[in-house]
Amino acid sequence: MSEKTKETCIIMSQIKIASAIYSMWLKTKHIAKTAKPGQFISVYSNDGSRILPRPISICELNREQGAVRIVYRVTGKGTEEFSRLQTGDVLEILGPLGNGFPLEQTKGKNVLLIAGGIGIPPMIETAKQLPGKNTVIALGYRDELFLHGELSGYGEVLIATENGSAGMKGNVLDAIKEQKAEADILFACGPTPMLRAVKAYAGENHVPCWVSVEERMACGIGACLGCVCSSAKVDSHSLVHNKRICKDGPVFLSTEVELS
Repeated sequence: MSEKTKETCIIMSQIKIASAIYSMWLKTKHIAKTAKPGQFISVYSNDGSRILPRPISICELNREQGAVRIVYRVTGKGTEEFSRLQTGDVLEILGPLGNGFPLEQTKGKNVLLIAGGIGIPPMIETAKQLPGKNTVIALGYRDELFLHGELSGYGEVLIATENGSAGMKGNVLDAIKEQKAEADILFACGPTPMLRAVKAYAGENHVPCWVSVEERMACGIGACLGCVCSSAKVDSHSLVHNKRICKDGPVFLSTEVELS
């Protein structure tokens, strides 16, 4: 796991790429050099009335420029504040946090990346760094598409939309099954109902699967126990132990956790 650093970053650029979806590049001193695909950063508000940071997945890295890209959805006052910032403004961030995807597991294998909604951004750096043989990227949207064009440079892209406005009408697993996409290993990131379905799909097809779990967080470093999920395993006393999503995850082998 990379050593986390708290630093003040300069915003290099920010653009709106879809309804309430923004892409921001941040100039960092250390984080871009050590971050791994699937990790996240905690972004602090410049408004002193909001103490807790917002956890946002790392979308892309530019190690030569020392830059980190985040793509986020405006969902509240904190992210709304971020959306108003411009080139040259500053933000304080902590990272990189979490464990990231186990890329070493994919060497020489066919990989299926599955993502939905705001779980799509971290798949860009993941796809860029995959040492696997062939990559299929299945993306699920409610309606409006984003980042699909960028991801098409790293593998075959399958698209599903709830309203049928693009790709196949249905969910991301519908698209996978229709195209008969097969793989030796799965990486998934998205809302919990999608991850539950992906976990079941992986189990039925006997394919190892890692899931990046979305959860509201407070401290982001495992101290407050505000973001936990139940382990799928029990100890010798039949007790279930919680896993801290921010510290032990956010990426877990799907068979290790209960997705409720």
